[in-house]
Amino acid sequence: MIKNRPTSTKSPSTSPAAARRSDKRYETAPPADVISRHLPSSAAIRETIESIVIAFVLALLFRTFEAEAFVIPTGSMAPTLMGRHKDVVCPKCGCPYPVNAHMEVDDAGNLKDSSNQVVAGTCPMCRYTAALGSDNPQHQSYPSYNGDRILVSKFAYELADPRRFDVIVFKFPGDATTDARTNFIKRLVGLPGDTVWIQHGDLWIRRGQEPFQIARKPPEKLLAMLQPVFDNDYMPRIAEMGWPARWQPEPTAHGSTAGAWSSDDHVTFHTDGTAAGESWLRYHHLVPDFQQWREMRQQGGRPPELAPQLIRDFTAYDTGRSRREETVAPDIRSLGLYWVGDLALRCTAEVESEKGDLLFELRKGGRQFHCRIDVATGQAALSISGRDMRQFQPTAATSVRGPSRHEIRFSNCDDELRLWVDGRVVQFDASTAYRDLGNHLPEASDLSPVGVASVGVKTRLSHLALLRDIYYIADDMSYPDLRDAAVRNQLERRDAMYSLKANQFFVLGDNSAWSKDGRLWGADNYWVPRELLIGKALFLYWPHSWDKVPYVNLPFPMFPNFARMGFVR
Repeated sequence: MIKNRPTSTKSPSTSPAAARRSDKRYETAPPADVISRHLPSSAAIRETIESIVIAFVLALLFRTFEAEAFVIPTGSMAPTLMGRHKDVVCPKCGCPYPVNAHMEVDDAGNLKDSSNQVVAGTCPMCRYTAALGSDNPQHQSYPSYNGDRILVSKFAYELADPRRFDVIVFKFPGDATTDARTNFIKRLVGLPGDTVWIQHGDLWIRRGQEPFQIARKPPEKLLAMLQPVFDNDYMPRIAEMGWPARWQPEPTAHGSTAGAWSSDDHVTFHTDGTAAGESWLRYHHLVPDFQQWREMRQQGGRPPELAPQLIRDFTAYDTGRSRREETVAPDIRSLGLYWVGDLALRCTAEVESEKGDLLFELRKGGRQFHCRIDVATGQAALSISGRDMRQFQPTAATSVRGPSRHEIRFSNCDDELRLWVDGRVVQFDASTAYRDLGNHLPEASDLSPVGVASVGVKTRLSHLALLRDIYYIADDMSYPDLRDAAVRNQLERRDAMYSLKANQFFVLGDNSAWSKDGRLWGADNYWVPRELLIGKALFLYWPHSWDKVPYVNLPFPMFPNFARMGFVR
């Protein structure tokens, strides 16, 4: 849901000054405490100044375009677009992350009572639940910021039809009258004539009587929609507290230490390339929970043992807890209920050899997905394990050749492999999409789903980050006991299907666990009629501003948040 803020142009019949002169209450000055109670808050003043500045800029820059400015109030599209939220920095590992604060206000944007204040959130990296409220002296108090401001192109769909995975603004079809309809913003996933099938977190599309085909996101959309799982740059502080490293070297051939990966700082890993065969560095999803953090404090700083877990659809944005909750422990729904096998790896590789291979591996449901780069020639080759996939052999030329430094991204999402080198998508000589392999349930290998190997290459890896694809939930998760593993396993097998007629569209939120979208509108009106489309979300022009210049911490009220400005993908 989004809202715009029209300004009334109707003039009052009596001026405020005249009203005060005729009111006996203003014959003498009111007490100071009365004045202070009626002065606007600093947040209100800030909001007013920002609105004036933004309105002035828009009037100058966009008066010739048919565009309109909107404010995002809720978290249904997070983290692509964020509603009212807190920007938090984890006191344990230092990771910055946003936490939903929409529960602090009503649908009109008015603050509720203090029991609705968000007072806790859980870090996506170390899973520490931090106190955020002003009444807790142990941690910094974090203000709540209003939602992102975006520009919406209202004529985009006059020139061309909407496209799948566009972010669109529309009038909510569930409202009773057209003039009272609420503005919503979601991602368009179903077009007129489609049958949309949500299964195992993916979208499948059928046109007419054709077979279902998985809906594959374009590369730029995929990069914008990937969610963080773990960024190894935050590992040093986690390791200092005694928690185990996520990236661990595997023993080389015959147990030899020659050529094995090693690290001096938990961030950068290096190998001299002398190992016989493949030398692997592998990710293990070792994630502490709320109770384990509590046990560590009780044991005087000694962390408990951690067992590897499956990667699930955890979203830190959804872990906000209000003062009225019985406990600040995150709700089990917000910790992720569904296994996510569609993953992406990002790292920086510094090659110091003239020859050898770099091997990147992603695992899903018992299958291995490989990208092998020959550093002598720069050729990249993709492969998938299994005798039935021997014919899958796309190759491509890359710039990873000889001693050099590159940013590598490798993804396995929507039944398609993709490779980026230094921010550019690598084009292969054959399709990198593959048929449905039936690997929809996790296996033991999914506890360590990502690896990087050196085959005779002296190299150094840094900035290792693991990300996951969006997992689209097929229902509203209304189940009695989600702590039961058997119930969660049944959830992963659920699916849902939606058929669209002419001029009907189907929309979902990027934050599937928090989104009131087409899945939840009812069996008779899950679509958006064409006449309710407003336009295409075009540009995020004003995320909340900063009070200081980033990195140098110089005071600078309303310093623009340039990092989050840009086109909506």
